[in-house]
Amino acid sequence: MTTTLPDRDRDHDHDREPAEDGPPAASDPIARDTLPAPRGASRRLLGSLLRPHRGKVALGAFLLLTQQAAVQAGPLLVAYAIDSGVPAVRDDDNGPLIAVAVAYVVCALGAGLLRYTFIQAAARINQGMLLDLRGRIHRHAQALSLDFHDRYTSGRLISRATSDVQSLRELLNEGLQELLVILVSVVYIGALLCYLDPGLGGAALLSFVPLYLLVRGYRRRSAERFGKRSTAIASVIVQFAETLNGIRPVKAFRREEANDARFDRLNRHHGRVNADTVLEMGRFIVLSRLVAAVAVAAIVLWGAQRVRSGDLELGALAAGALYVRRLYDPMDRFAMILNNYQSAVASLEKIAGLLAQRPDVPEPERPVQLPPRAAGRPGREVVFEDVRFAYRTGGEVLPRFSLTLPAGRTAALVGATGAGKSTLAKLLARFYDPTEGRVLLDGTDLRDLSTAELRRGVVMVTQEAFLFSGTVAENIAIGKPDATREEVERAAKAIGAHDFIASLPEGYDTDVRKRGGRISAGQRQLVAFARVLLADPAVVILDEATSSLDIPGEKAVQDAMETVLRGRTAVVIAHRLSTVEIADRVLVMESGRIVEDGTPADLIAGTGRFSDLHRAWRESLARHGSPPPGLDGRAGRGRGC
Repeated sequence: MTTTLPDRDRDHDHDREPAEDGPPAASDPIARDTLPAPRGASRRLLGSLLRPHRGKVALGAFLLLTQQAAVQAGPLLVAYAIDSGVPAVRDDDNGPLIAVAVAYVVCALGAGLLRYTFIQAAARINQGMLLDLRGRIHRHAQALSLDFHDRYTSGRLISRATSDVQSLRELLNEGLQELLVILVSVVYIGALLCYLDPGLGGAALLSFVPLYLLVRGYRRRSAERFGKRSTAIASVIVQFAETLNGIRPVKAFRREEANDARFDRLNRHHGRVNADTVLEMGRFIVLSRLVAAVAVAAIVLWGAQRVRSGDLELGALAAGALYVRRLYDPMDRFAMILNNYQSAVASLEKIAGLLAQRPDVPEPERPVQLPPRAAGRPGREVVFEDVRFAYRTGGEVLPRFSLTLPAGRTAALVGATGAGKSTLAKLLARFYDPTEGRVLLDGTDLRDLSTAELRRGVVMVTQEAFLFSGTVAENIAIGKPDATREEVERAAKAIGAHDFIASLPEGYDTDVRKRGGRISAGQRQLVAFARVLLADPAVVILDEATSSLDIPGEKAVQDAMETVLRGRTAVVIAHRLSTVEIADRVLVMESGRIVEDGTPADLIAGTGRFSDLHRAWRESLARHGSPPPGLDGRAGRGRGC
């Protein structure tokens, strides 16, 4: 066993793990929900979502173009009826008018059928895109490193996958179709006006200049407001999610009124921001209607003068007036579409920013396999080689050190809260990569192992012993997804969990419910240990599994722990001396440094920090029969400290 201790005289005022519940750094974009994304990332994201549906998009475009051709034929038929059909009737020839009527009905029926088919095709494209996007967010959130999740709350992730995807859904399902129809109709109408009379076409296009300026200003102002609205609703969701996730401490400390007050402030802010977007839309609608009315009146008056002078046919003027009116009719809908568009753009930018985040713990480009273990050899050797670690948002946590953990031995990490114990364990689990140096498993750098290979070799059990909603058997089988029921039960029996599982209402098929709330903390730990035993890793990391248990629960978990650790390399974060007793080696940490290293017996016999803790524990038991503070300075429970 070798350890290279760092220089103890170095300044280490900042060598602390960041507080889990501390305020985010003001300059941290992740904590402030302003995730940076490369320029044009949202457009590329939208393009990548559309790419698998290229064939359906082409079909939809054909249907839309054909449908709009049928719709825009109406005013042309009116012009023909006025200029040719009516004079023919005076000559007792009803054929032209009958032909116009039949053509009008055929165009109307065709346009309706084509629009129905287009809506169906668009709905399939939209649903496929939304399913793809939700899947990407879910997969990417799991792939991102713990450092990201420590700073970016789960409420914001939920907001990205719910309210932001919902904004995009509203645009795709309700706004985008209308927007495409409006754009295609404008192109058709402009071309047909120029065909009827170049002067009418030019006048209509000229009238779009003030409308373009209105739209441009509206887009700029509404984009800012919708960005604020997206952030405001995310804050509401974050507060709601945190309140529900922490409902027990909320009730225990009577936080209901304070939480209500905070939620009310956030909700009112969201209401004000949302009202600003509605008022902005209202102003646009009023001004666009005014521009439309003035433009139509001016074109009709000018056209009437030309008809009077013989420069323009009456039918052409009638068709032109209908077309100009059609140009401006969708302006109200266009405002709603722009609203949906701005909301969707703001949401898409946030989603693109999330998807642009790269894991701090990336997959290797050329992964390697761990060397096969020799028959009968327990565990694997772990080496920390010149390792140093600092969080992005804080100072140095682990100054440079080297450490070797022989295969098959158990090392206990002891120290006050913030000493760096969890950070060292997370480096071994490769939840983080060292800032400098390497962590080796049987001589292989962890960064060269694929995630699947690493997880087969190293498993970490947290203090919480998190269980997923589902049956007991399903939670144990997480350690080996293809395990048979016999293998699951065999692991549970080896751990000592079979009896309590068998006594549950449905045995191994009992649903443990959210976070395993249907069973006790000790039972959850036993299920977690059965999961580890089934996975059969070479290296096990335990974040003190007995610190929150009573004496009977601790005894059962302690026995299970010894079963799990047998024949494996183990790192145990210890808060009680009862846990240290099963270790071959104790590493005492202080301010990120290993200040003591030796067997439990050697350290107890010495004069260092661990000896002082052990002596205080013994004296307290002798005086009061009650446990002294734990190894991390907190009150102990049960047998140990």
